[in-house]
Amino acid sequence: MMKVILAGPRGFCAGVNMAIDSLDLALRAFGAPIYVYHEIVHNKFVVESFRDKGAVFVENLEQVPHGATLLFSAHGVSPEVRRVARQRQLRAIDATCPLVTKVHLEAIRFAQEGYTILLIGHEGHDEVVGTMGEAPDQIRLVESEQEVDRLDLPADAKVAYLTQTTLSVDDANRIIRRLRERYPQIKSPPKEDICYATQNRQEAVATLSDGADLVLVLGSQNSSNSQRLKELAIERGVAAHLIDGAADLQDEWFAGVSTVVVTAGASAPEQRVQECVELLRERYGAEIQYRSLREEEVHFPLPRELRTL
Repeated sequence: MMKVILAGPRGFCAGVNMAIDSLDLALRAFGAPIYVYHEIVHNKFVVESFRDKGAVFVENLEQVPHGATLLFSAHGVSPEVRRVARQRQLRAIDATCPLVTKVHLEAIRFAQEGYTILLIGHEGHDEVVGTMGEAPDQIRLVESEQEVDRLDLPADAKVAYLTQTTLSVDDANRIIRRLRERYPQIKSPPKEDICYATQNRQEAVATLSDGADLVLVLGSQNSSNSQRLKELAIERGVAAHLIDGAADLQDEWFAGVSTVVVTAGASAPEQRVQECVELLRERYGAEIQYRSLREEEVHFPLPRELRTL
């Protein structure tokens, strides 16, 4: 009989819950359309469900009518986006995850103190774009150990590093080690930037995939933290797939498989997880085991623009 281990923690983190609650409340309080700068979170089902309710996702504020209501997504935005929002007299609601805001504030502080900031992250990710916008002349993006080796900064440069919140902990640590080798004087953030939920989900996959034949990660392809979960399993020698939902499951994945770990990235709805588990139960007679490594009790308040509603 196939055994399915349902990993915990999994799924929505506090930042995603806050952002989703914010958009839901804004739609009810102000009515559609509510414009959202970038996807509210990186999940296809969440975005489509809000689009059906009247949310309009935009990549450029020129698409937002003057005076309309605009919500900033969980990934954060640059000061320039905020400036344009004020210029267009938009009613802005800031649903940036507080853990992303922390990185922005660190970037501002290091820039004011004259540091060159090495931001460890993925080019083009919404969070990275927003953070780099805080001090574009003083931040350099570093994506790999090889890019650390190619840095042209002098050995005694005044440097500091920050990280995107959704990185692989192992990958980030490898890059940080290389930075410290090249620049022993490098300053670090007071507290690491990779968020608690990212770390907890990675820890669960690393622990529970021992002895497993397959890891299924619920999450969308543009979700950085979900991609990292899949990569982590593969690095440990376990086959893994990143799927949006049960419809993506393929029979050939399960040939000779006796133990499957199911988890979900921080922006994946629990409903999709349960649909996947139910299909495995029905199709393969899977026995479900729940294994949670730790409890998460983190909650973030609604944006101040919504707290009085």
